[in-house]
Amino acid sequence: MSIIIALIVFSVIVIFHELGHFWLAKANGIRVNEFSLGLGPTIFGVQKGETKYSVKLLPFGGACMMEGEDEESDDERAFGAKSVWARMSVVAAGPLFNFIMAFVFAFVLMSCIGCDKPTITDVLPGFAAEEAGMQAGDTIVKINNMSIHFYREVSAYSMFHPGETVDITFLREGERYTTRLAPKLDEESGRYLYGFSYRQVREKGNLLTNLKNSFYEVRYWVYTTLQSLRMLVTGRLSFNELSGPVGIVKNMGDTYTEAVESEGYYTAFLNVLNWVILLSANLGVMNLLPLPALDGGRLVFLLAEAVRGKKIDPNREGFVHLVGIILLFLLMFAVMFNDIRRLFVH
Repeated sequence: MSIIIALIVFSVIVIFHELGHFWLAKANGIRVNEFSLGLGPTIFGVQKGETKYSVKLLPFGGACMMEGEDEESDDERAFGAKSVWARMSVVAAGPLFNFIMAFVFAFVLMSCIGCDKPTITDVLPGFAAEEAGMQAGDTIVKINNMSIHFYREVSAYSMFHPGETVDITFLREGERYTTRLAPKLDEESGRYLYGFSYRQVREKGNLLTNLKNSFYEVRYWVYTTLQSLRMLVTGRLSFNELSGPVGIVKNMGDTYTEAVESEGYYTAFLNVLNWVILLSANLGVMNLLPLPALDGGRLVFLLAEAVRGKKIDPNREGFVHLVGIILLFLLMFAVMFNDIRRLFVH
């Protein structure tokens, strides 16, 4: 049951991404030839008007295939026949819809349980926070140039910038203070610590506060995605630590099962909400990367066209995207193989 729920969640996120492309294509008068969930051979399809709606064999990914998107077409409703700004709106709509989806589910989560306010509950002896005079009850509002709204952001910053000296701004009884902390290595945990601890207490807000915190929740997952990519590029995160669709579905299913067994269905529901926010924001970010075959790569070509005032040679652009698709599939299969290997090797 947990795997089925995970697959449904993954599918809904992908469908919503493709719906962004679909709805903007329709709004701009572009012919959509096929709208599909999944990849590979078609196992079910129905023709409705000009568009075929289908389900593919592999339950990961999806597609909104438009007339003249990757090839020349004389159809006046072809993708390439529309203005560069219309095409940019269609391409950008997929990631944008993912961010909208993440925001909506973040609002539901905030309305249910609130947020983890960044107020420290204790100061550890012998570490920088104690030496700087920080106290339990201080609320952290800024680390270097990054504003802080949740305690998770403090933990994430520490994880992505281990050992770095930071300027921390905090509030105490309405007054704002700034101090510099040099983290120390904790031999027991092997982590660099600033020297304060936190006992998670979530604070609910009103409608306006929840809307604002929903934005910050999406921002948090965008930040963690970008920082994880930075660690991967710089070699601080290994390829073996990556998870693809198989790994994500398994982890989501395991999280759901554990929550049901230990705390009940309501907690499991909240965990699923969290996964939806994470994955939807992650998909939005990944698709905006300026790489061939991704939405970000297509936007690069369209921006170049807008600046130059004329189209890029469609054959050259198509070749670049074809190479990108091949490399993307190779990476996807490599990650999937890694996921499957981890299922059997612990």
